[in-house]
Amino acid sequence: MSLPLKVVIIEDEAPAAEKLERYLLKYNPEIKILTRLDSVSSSVTWLEDHQTEADLIFMDVQLTDGKSFEIFKQVKVVKPVIFITAYNEYALDAFKVSSIDYLLKPVTLADLTASLQKMESLSAQLRWSESKSSQVVEALAGKDRNIKTRFMVKLGDHIRSVTTDQISLFFADGRDVYLITEQQKKFIIDYTLENLEEVLDTKQFYRLNRSYIININAIQDVVVYSNSRLKITPNIKWEQEIIVSREKVSEFKEWFDGKG
Repeated sequence: MSLPLKVVIIEDEAPAAEKLERYLLKYNPEIKILTRLDSVSSSVTWLEDHQTEADLIFMDVQLTDGKSFEIFKQVKVVKPVIFITAYNEYALDAFKVSSIDYLLKPVTLADLTASLQKMESLSAQLRWSESKSSQVVEALAGKDRNIKTRFMVKLGDHIRSVTTDQISLFFADGRDVYLITEQQKKFIIDYTLENLEEVLDTKQFYRLNRSYIININAIQDVVVYSNSRLKITPNIKWEQEIIVSREKVSEFKEWFDGKG
């Protein structure tokens, strides 16, 4: 890569993390270690605010508070991941997410070198592919998407249809997802936020974080918040804070400006 690689290490064993860092700097002294994390919770928090700063993530499977696969359920990981573990039983799970390689402990410098060279090769191919396919993707965007304009909801023994222009928010609370109307009515729906992203009009709705999708017409105010994040105030009564993580701020502003 033309610029020094910026790396995140997610590993709960300090000696293993230190060894990995030594090998990385031996491979290329200009590599920058952005941070070392040791748990699912700290990794989710860091990735929500800083993921755009990283080029590559090294991730142990077993962390202090659970398996690292839980991270992918709580935050969208868009950076390439190289898994490191003492067990080969997780290889299939690793390749279901953003993994480009899977290294077994104890990791050798030769193993690490092969993985980094693989990443650099994939990155070069991806840059070429993106330059060739971007126009095709833009041409196809929207043609195959079945945009939903209304949702069926239950009200006691009754069934109603709510049009998307009546919806202010979609809100995820654990495994449940709710539709919140401009009249403050709340309905549980049989969708995940990921499902909703695929069927909603992206010019009208935007996913702010792992818990919220908002209607452009439901935004009353946007305020610069701590750590370069944004705080959204909806035009309905809502007690919980709605925060746009730092990694999504630029994308949100483009969408808010009509460029998304």
